[in-house]
Amino acid sequence: MNSTSRNATIILIACNTFLFGIKITAGLMSNSLAVISDATNSFTDIISSIIIFIAIRTSSKQADEGHPFGHHRAEPIAGMIVAIFAGVLGFEILHTSVFKLLEKHDHNISMQTFAVLFISIAVKIVMSVYFKKVAVATNSPALQASATDSRNDVYVSTAALVGIAGGVYGYPQMDDIAATLISLWIIRAGYKIGAQNIDYLMGKRPDPVIMEEIRKKAVAISGVLGIRNVLAHYVGNYIHVEISITLDMELTMVQAHNIGVNVREAVEGIDGIHKAFVHIDPIA
Repeated sequence: MNSTSRNATIILIACNTFLFGIKITAGLMSNSLAVISDATNSFTDIISSIIIFIAIRTSSKQADEGHPFGHHRAEPIAGMIVAIFAGVLGFEILHTSVFKLLEKHDHNISMQTFAVLFISIAVKIVMSVYFKKVAVATNSPALQASATDSRNDVYVSTAALVGIAGGVYGYPQMDDIAATLISLWIIRAGYKIGAQNIDYLMGKRPDPVIMEEIRKKAVAISGVLGIRNVLAHYVGNYIHVEISITLDMELTMVQAHNIGVNVREAVEGIDGIHKAFVHIDPIA
C-alpha cells in the first residue's frame, strides 16, 4: 500500500469515527430520528472505512503463484460491501421513519444539534474533495466510492438539518420526513456504488475513449501496418488488453518480436492499463 492511499484511509476512519461520536450524542439528546439516522450512516461509514483499508492493502500486493495477475479485484469487492451496507441501512431507516410518521414524539432540539450538523456538512465537503483527488491519483475505486459517499453524506446531513429546523418551527413530522428522504438517498447511493463495482468485477469493456487511445498508441509504433482487433476488459480496477497487429511477413522473427514488445510497452503506458497481450499477424 502506498503512503498516499494509507494516509487517506486512516483519515477516512478517523473522520467517520469523530462524526459518529458527535452525531449520536446530538441525536440521543435531541430525540431526533433524522440526526440518529445520520449518526447510523456514519457508523456504517466506519465499518466501510475499515473494509476499504483492508481492500487497498490487499490490492497493492504483488502478483504471486496463486494470483498471477495480482489482487486488483479486492477494491471492487470492498466497493460492493460498501454498497450492501448502504442498502441495508437505507431500508432500515426507511422502515423506522415510516412508522415514526404515524406516532407523536417530542424533540429537544438545541443549538448544539444544529452545530453538530453544520460541522458534519463542512467536514464531509472537505472529505469529498480530498478523496476524489486521491482516488484519481491512485486509480482507486474504493476511495472513489468513499468520495461519492462523503458527497452524499453532505445531502444526508442537510436533510437532517431541514428536518430538525422544521421541528423547531412547529412541524415535528418534518424530522421523520427528512429521515425518510435520507433513507431513499442512501439506498440510491448504494445502488450506484454497487453497479459501478459490479462492472469492475464482471470485466466490463473500458470507455470508448480508452479503446481509441489503445489503437492510436499501437498504430503509432514503427513497423505496425494495421490493427486487426482490440479486446479490453477490467480486472478489478485495472484494464487488460488483447490486441492483434499486422506486420510485414518479410520481417525477421526478432524484428517482429521487437515491434510487438514496443506495442505492448506503449499500450501498458496508458493510465489504468495493467497488462497488454500482443498477437502478431503477418501479411504480404
